[in-house]
Formats: sequence, structure tokens, C-alpha cells
Amino acid sequence: MPQTSLSHRLPQQAPAAVITARNVVKTYGDFNAVDGISFDVQPGESFGLLGPNGAGKSTTMRMIGGVSQRTSGELSIMGLDPDQHGPEVRAHLGVVPQQDNLDEELKVRDNLIVYGRYFGLPYSYLRPKADELLEFAQLTDKAKAKVDALSGGMKRRLTIARSLMNDPKVLLLDEPTTGLDPQARHILWDRLFRLKEAGVTLILTTHYMDEAEQLCDRLIVVDKGKIMAEGSPSALIREHSTREVLELRFGSERNTTVAPELGGIGERLETLPDRILIYADDGEAALEQVSNRGLRPITSLVRRSSLEDVFLRLTGRSLID
Repeated sequence: MPQTSLSHRLPQQAPAAVITARNVVKTYGDFNAVDGISFDVQPGESFGLLGPNGAGKSTTMRMIGGVSQRTSGELSIMGLDPDQHGPEVRAHLGVVPQQDNLDEELKVRDNLIVYGRYFGLPYSYLRPKADELLEFAQLTDKAKAKVDALSGGMKRRLTIARSLMNDPKVLLLDEPTTGLDPQARHILWDRLFRLKEAGVTLILTTHYMDEAEQLCDRLIVVDKGKIMAEGSPSALIREHSTREVLELRFGSERNTTVAPELGGIGERLETLPDRILIYADDGEAALEQVSNRGLRPITSLVRRSSLEDVFLRLTGRSLID
């Protein structure tokens, strides 16, 4: 009879979570910016906080980074409490803030080397590391340029490269592509995919639904400091929306008056100031029903459901107010 190895007989232990939050609260006076949120982030995961501006995403990131103390609750980063062990936690974190804070007076390569010195790293390590990261960020030909000569997308890539100088295990990205044009966003997404493939744990905040769907293995939907839902993008869409959405525009003044005439079409209807949304598994069939009722929208569009629809369903409002 063949012997069964011990590793096969014993249950496999799951790796410890990189980040554990339990009932975390952050209060400013009478205002709860973060109101009792709980979540775990696993090693190598790309984890997102999706929500509108003011939802508590950036506040959560600052607490994880140990630069803002929580009011109550438990928070552990790689087994350490960031309030008690801030320097040790930050030594293993890379941070990409919402606004680039590069040194405009320094050249591109010098920004990386000077930042690395804050961690006490030797020049013998920093010089080749800076060159490696400039290549990663597609900025090798800009190494000797002044930062203020870079485009917005280049500055964002440089900020990410700088955050990697200490070879972090976890990278925090706060609204990483805000203000970038579509091409720059896609280049940045590609760089982040490469980091994930290399095993870096990514934590990002965003109010862009397409960004969350592209980058996140799992996410929490946050509104007014509370978690509204948690799961993978595809699972959240399946749970809270239909396969397709029919968007109709009858004109701003007519949308609310036409909406009652659309009753019974699809599974659900949302009337927004600029359009009416009909949620249905078959958007074209829903559009045919609209036409059969003698209704003629100015424009119509059938699209797949997105995280925007999930947020609308959970909160009754759009991600971008």
C-alpha cells in the first residue's frame, strides 16, 4: 500500500493576510470618515477600495500607511500595528499619493536616488536600482531631464518608480490615474499588471469603475465610510445587476415623464437626470419592447453591466457626483 506523505494528510494552511482590518473607525470631531470597516488582503492580491470622493478611501489608506491614527478598531499590516510600529510598517510599503509630490528641482533619476536615501540604502544599491526602475517606468531616456519637463503620465510613472526604490512588499496607490488621458492610463495599468505578476500586493483606491474592473482581484464598495459590498468585480456585477443595461435618453425634460411608460420592461429601471437605465439580461429585446410601445428615444445604447451599476443599485447615486 503506498505511503501518503504528511503534507498530503495535513490540511494546507492559508498564508497569513498582509492586511487585516476589524471594525476600524476614524473620527474627525462628530464626523465618521471611516465607520467600522473590516476586510482582509491576501499576499499578492490586487485589492481595491471603490467609491466616490469623500467615501473614506484615502483616510483608510493613510491609516494603513501609519500616517493617520485610527480612532478605534484593530488594524494589522504584515503582523504589525501601524499606530505602534509606523516606521517598521512604512519600511515595507510603497506609497503613491493622490497628488504627485516629486521634487521638481531635481532631475528624474536623482528623484529616485534621493528618495532611496531616506531608507538608509547605500548608493551601491540605489544607482542600479534607479536605472532598473526607470526602464520599468519607460523613462530611461528622461533620466537627466528635470521633473517639471515631464508630462502628467510620465510624472505618475516616476512616482510609482520612486515608491518601489525600497523594494516594498505592499504598494498603496491612491487614485493612481486621476487626471491622466486614456493612453497614459493604459500604460500605467500595464506597469501595475507587471508588479502584480512579480508578486507585489497592490492596494488601490479609485472612483473609476473601469479601473477597478481592470486591476482588482477583489474590492470593497465604500460609501460614507461604510462597506456596501465586497467581492470580485464580476461577482459583484452578477449579484447586484443584470447582464446588460439599456440606456435611453428622451431629453432632460422628458426622462421623468416617460419613465412610468417603461414599467414592466426588464428587471429594474433607474431614472437619472440625463438618462433612463433599464436593467435586463437582453438589452436589445428590451429596446424592442420600448419601440413596440411607440416610444422614440433621442439616443439608445445597450452595454454590459458595470461596477457603476452596482454602486447605483447599492446607494441610489452615481460614483462620480
